[in-house]
Amino acid sequence: MMRRWNYLGRVSLASRTLLVFVLAQAAQSMPVLSEVYYDATGSDDGQVFVEIAGTPGASLGGLVLEGVNGSNGAIGPSIVLSGMIGEGGVFVVADRRSDGTSSVVGADLLANFDFQNGPDSVVLRNDTGVLDAIGYGVFSPSEFFAGEGAPTPDVSPGSSLARRFANVDTGDNAADFLVLNSPTPGTAPFAIIPEPSSALLMALGLTGLAGIRRDPRRAAVHGANSL
Repeated sequence: MMRRWNYLGRVSLASRTLLVFVLAQAAQSMPVLSEVYYDATGSDDGQVFVEIAGTPGASLGGLVLEGVNGSNGAIGPSIVLSGMIGEGGVFVVADRRSDGTSSVVGADLLANFDFQNGPDSVVLRNDTGVLDAIGYGVFSPSEFFAGEGAPTPDVSPGSSLARRFANVDTGDNAADFLVLNSPTPGTAPFAIIPEPSSALLMALGLTGLAGIRRDPRRAAVHGANSL
C-alpha cells in the first residue's frame, strides 16, 4: 500500500513557496538517471543495472549510456538504448550474462556492461549532448569528473546510488543522490509538484499541494540513510 508523506507541512509559507518553485523547475528535465548499481557483492556479472526515470511512454531511442573513466576520461562501456519508459515512470537497463540472462528482475533492456568503481562517472546523452550525469568517488584535480555539481560517495559492494526523488534534478549529484544499502531496480520515489502554471496557487498558500509519494520499501531505506 502506498503511503503519502506531507513533505511541506513543517516549513514556513515563504520556504514552501521557494521549495515547490525549485522542485517545479528541477523536475522539467527528463529523462534522468535515477539509480546506479555498479558494484555488486561478489561478481558483477548479471547483477549491475542503471535505472532511468522519465515520462511514461517516452521513447529512449537515440539515447546512449556511457561510462567515463575517472583516471583518463576514456569512454566505455557505451550502451545504445531502445524501448520506452513504462507506466511506472522508470526504465531499467541491466547487465546481461553470456548466457543471455540477468539477476535483475523485471529489467527492461539487457546489455553487456559493467561500470567501474569510483572515481568514475555515468552519462546519459543523445546526439546533441548530455542529458544527465552522475560522478562518484573522490576525484583528484588531475582526474576527470563528468557528473554534475559535486560527486557522490563511492559505494561499498552491494549498495547503489539512488536519486532522492526520481523526477527532481537540482544539478548537484551530492545533493540529489543517496546511498541505498539494498538496491531497488524499477522502484523510485517521485515528488508531487505543481505544474508551472500554478504560481498563483503558490502565492495563495500552496492550497491543495502536499506530500511525496514513495514506495514504502524504498522510503524506509532512504530514511535510514539520510540520518
